[in-house]
Amino acid sequence: MTERRRLAVIGAGPAGLTAALAAAARGVRVTLVDSAPQAGGQFYRQTAPGLGARRPQALHHQWRTWERLRDGLAAHIAAGRVTHLTDHHVWFVERQSGTSRRPEPPSTADDTGQDSFTVHALLGPEQEEPVTVHADAVLLATGGYEKVLPFPGWTLPGVVTAGGAQAMLKGGLVLPGRTAVVAGTGPLLLPVAVGLASAGAKVAALVESADPRNLARQARVLAAHPAKLAEGARYAAELARHRVRAQVSSTVVAAHGTGRLEAVTVAALDRDGRVRPGTGRRVPCDTLAVGHGMLPHTDLAEALGCRLDGVAVAVDDEQRTDVHGVWAAGEATGIGGAALASAEGRIAGLSIAARLDSRTPERSSYASAAKARAGLREFFAAVDTVCAPPAHWTEQVTDDTVVCRCEEVPASAIREAVDELGAGDVRTVKLLTRAGMGWCQGRMCGPAVAGLARCPETPSRRPFARPVPLGVLAREPGEPS
Repeated sequence: MTERRRLAVIGAGPAGLTAALAAAARGVRVTLVDSAPQAGGQFYRQTAPGLGARRPQALHHQWRTWERLRDGLAAHIAAGRVTHLTDHHVWFVERQSGTSRRPEPPSTADDTGQDSFTVHALLGPEQEEPVTVHADAVLLATGGYEKVLPFPGWTLPGVVTAGGAQAMLKGGLVLPGRTAVVAGTGPLLLPVAVGLASAGAKVAALVESADPRNLARQARVLAAHPAKLAEGARYAAELARHRVRAQVSSTVVAAHGTGRLEAVTVAALDRDGRVRPGTGRRVPCDTLAVGHGMLPHTDLAEALGCRLDGVAVAVDDEQRTDVHGVWAAGEATGIGGAALASAEGRIAGLSIAARLDSRTPERSSYASAAKARAGLREFFAAVDTVCAPPAHWTEQVTDDTVVCRCEEVPASAIREAVDELGAGDVRTVKLLTRAGMGWCQGRMCGPAVAGLARCPETPSRRPFARPVPLGVLAREPGEPS
């Protein structure tokens, strides 16, 4: 009897879960590797079991979809088709193959050839015990992370990312504070503000930098997605019910406090994205949840040599990267929410199952998912156009504002590197200032450094996706239990 081909899915959010279920249902042996203690990703982040949440569905959107994914995963695990490895932090994917890239178009139906992969992970909260997973194909469903632009006072305790505030609420049933301002730009701000208000916090203001007049320019695309518009209307109704004041074409220009956050200054923006003089208003609060959109996690893809399209992993119609045996789905291929991630995950799972069986997948098997993918990509492209950060945000960053928190590099050092030392790219700025050399490896400060240096954002290829103890590199890793 032929041994079932093996797939490693990295990430157990909507994309990874959907792909794992689709592939397992078609005979693929799946190992689902995830850093969280429970499946779900950020979108379906689960409350810690010990907290005894009585109504966890109150914290979530699309709960029935989550139940379907959760129950499907449990059934496949019970049947031995899926192995779910939690608390496994992947730092590198090693590839053994004689061919570096998939030919275009594929010369055979088998898109994996003789490829094999070893997924290297660190086990547990301390991330010191090495584990390896062997596979014939890999799906990168690594999600995304938040983009936060600096401003005076953004390092004060009480200033958190929008997603961080949501994670505290969903995962720990914890409010980051009693009086909150939610600010920045993008669709994530709505559920964060509603979630905080519903949990008992006073949301003093929802500050969105986007100009609502730009919505009119995208009316055709937005109108083609009535379900998304209805979702936004429901959030608006909840905000009105909780008496949350929404301010559009506005931004937080500074956070204030001695020892911790006490207030923020909110100002209006003109049509060019500059702060209007004399419009600043001080809003007392003990929490600021701020975010300026999201960026794809591409570290593993870059280390494998996958081509990027801008800041996202480039894929074809089957969600295949240009590296043999490697697929990608979800936010890693472009930010677009859970529904888009699930559609991409299903396409990837079906493609992998067919290609590992030396078959070309029937396009009809994922036609509905492909249709949903196309529509949602168009929708979120329009949203990205509307919800871009203010064009002149750097003008509000004072010289003493810390930009790189890991290495404590102020804005003045970055400006000096460009204006006086002649740095013309982010890498040179990094070498001259150490901005981006800290623990987060520039994930937090990268966009800010690029903006202040007036350079395009260019992903920096790293050998490993996260810091690794030298002891792990020096000894043979163990097998998963």
